[in-house]
Amino acid sequence: MARDIPPDSLGRPRPVIGAVRPSVDGGRYPAKGALGEPVVVEADIFADGHDRLAAEVRFRHEEDSRWRTSSLEPVGNDRWRGEFPVDRTGPWRFCLRATVDRFGTWVHDLEARAGAGQSLAVELLVGAELIREGAGRARGADRRGLEDAATALEGAAPGAPAEGLELATRPELADLLARYPDPGPAATSASYPVEVERARARFSSWYELFPRSASPDPSRSGTLADVEAQLPRLARLGFDVLYLPPVHPIGLTARKGRNGVTGAGPADPGSPWAIGDATGGHTAVHRELGTLADFDRLVTAAAGVGIEVALDLAFQCSPDHPWVTEHPDWFRHLPDGSIRPAENPPKRYEDVYPLDFETAGWRSLWEALHQVVEFWIGHGVSIFRVDNPHTKPLRFWDWLLATVRAEHPEVIMLAEAFTRPRIMEELAKVGFSQSYTYFTWRSSPAELREYLTELTRTPMADSFRGNLWPNTPDILHADLQVGGRAAFMARLVLAATLGASYGIYGPAFELLEQEARQEGSEEYLDSEKYEVRHWDLDRPGNLGDLVARVNAVRHLHRALQQDRTLRFHDVDNDRLLVYSKTAGSQPGRAGWDDTVLVVVNLDPFSPQAGTLHLDLRALRLEGEGSFEVHDLLTDARYRWAGPDNYVRLDPGRVPAHLFHVERPGG
Repeated sequence: MARDIPPDSLGRPRPVIGAVRPSVDGGRYPAKGALGEPVVVEADIFADGHDRLAAEVRFRHEEDSRWRTSSLEPVGNDRWRGEFPVDRTGPWRFCLRATVDRFGTWVHDLEARAGAGQSLAVELLVGAELIREGAGRARGADRRGLEDAATALEGAAPGAPAEGLELATRPELADLLARYPDPGPAATSASYPVEVERARARFSSWYELFPRSASPDPSRSGTLADVEAQLPRLARLGFDVLYLPPVHPIGLTARKGRNGVTGAGPADPGSPWAIGDATGGHTAVHRELGTLADFDRLVTAAAGVGIEVALDLAFQCSPDHPWVTEHPDWFRHLPDGSIRPAENPPKRYEDVYPLDFETAGWRSLWEALHQVVEFWIGHGVSIFRVDNPHTKPLRFWDWLLATVRAEHPEVIMLAEAFTRPRIMEELAKVGFSQSYTYFTWRSSPAELREYLTELTRTPMADSFRGNLWPNTPDILHADLQVGGRAAFMARLVLAATLGASYGIYGPAFELLEQEARQEGSEEYLDSEKYEVRHWDLDRPGNLGDLVARVNAVRHLHRALQQDRTLRFHDVDNDRLLVYSKTAGSQPGRAGWDDTVLVVVNLDPFSPQAGTLHLDLRALRLEGEGSFEVHDLLTDARYRWAGPDNYVRLDPGRVPAHLFHVERPGG
């Protein structure tokens, strides 16, 4: 069947635009952006024949009516790249526009003809025509300058081809014409959304602690006031997010005892994730921790030292939660009238009831959960760590995140979902600002290189913003159980430098807690989830000084405050991992002024040595004879030359180099 000839706007443009990034499911969901980091745009752009092309990105905040533009540059194999700045949070859009660059094509062909000894007389007249067309679009001095250039080419055409060639190839002439682009047939892509968040969504350092274990007095459990007293120490360590597990009342029914055993003793405090008792639920504060006023004071005091308090959102209930009697339809009942507890057979969590999102009253349930978020926003919380979001419907999160962000664009939500990859990715797409990752279980250099490349260099990076944790209250990985101090040090450096956002389950990590509940388990022995712990944070051998130094480096070096420039380098020892980050996104752009190179020994038991094979282009060292690297952990300096350089790391001392690359004359 014959097809209709397309309209002029579709039929005449010759360029083709495809494989646009950032793009999430073809624009169905917004890509992620953050203040302080330009949005880097890429696409395949090509056309028939041999003509040169010109391309640009057009962008605007959705509150603006006018588009701004920024040029794209070819980077090889018909791939083009550029970037645009963002200066406000909220929704942005961009599209790409490509045209045949008639002047650029003419200059290229003119040089080729001159090189072949062909006559340039007519060609100079063709160029004069193109320049006069540009002059018609220009104004003032620019117009006069283009007209003068056209006249000069016309004068050179009869007998001064060398003079005409020199004039035609001046960069300033091309720059002047570029200000007044050819309005001829242009191909324009679809427009794509970008959600820009505040800078902390991009760069953050998290510290997790249980308030009930914050007491300096071993004879009593901790309070929110005790947490407040720790704020100066956490600020010295360099953390900017203090994450608290649930601070709500804990149910008595089916309360778990120490190490998660069924049947609690009278002194067992229970799991903070078994939320709710007769005194209140998700908007109440556990009476032993303090009052809501104490919580407000903690949030205010934390802000005074540059720390934000992040609160756990655990949408589940203990059997004693007021909702169980007030809204029985929000829970799934078994034939005998009982409520099925949370479970992942054969595991059972008798102290927790899951919410039934398939209830006929789902709308009222959704709104109640929304009101929980609004309540804590009203008390100064703008960062939430969301517990097990993969066990709730994706459509719920799509609605909740959009609803919250519409009124509170400052809110950041971290998805705690150690589950199947596609579900983790979809949670990021529907709007979670950050996501837990599989970093904890990637042990070898090859595994880390493959996984972090996926997170930062593939289309997954457009929506998935990883937050790397070497440990959590639920996860004591085997590497930390057996690797001793060297393993803790290496995992700290890896998490803090591979990821712009990272966190530690703090006291346990600082104090090198490494004893599992049983062989083959990732559960801590005497887990803080089920009992009050008293931590001697000044215990000899603690990692506080290293944590503080690593966080100070992160705050001083912009290269470590984003993930898009992460690049891995080769080394001839498969126990070493080598990678770098650079500030900025493109050489020659403003802000390309910081390069950090990291080498980590992943063998906690033996010194490892090897020759690095550095990608000098990724380090912006092409053409340099030698350069200096400054180890920011030990303060040592080394003079290197070329791509091949030797390192040796002894895990008995420091298992990593954290180098600042100092360019000659920099």
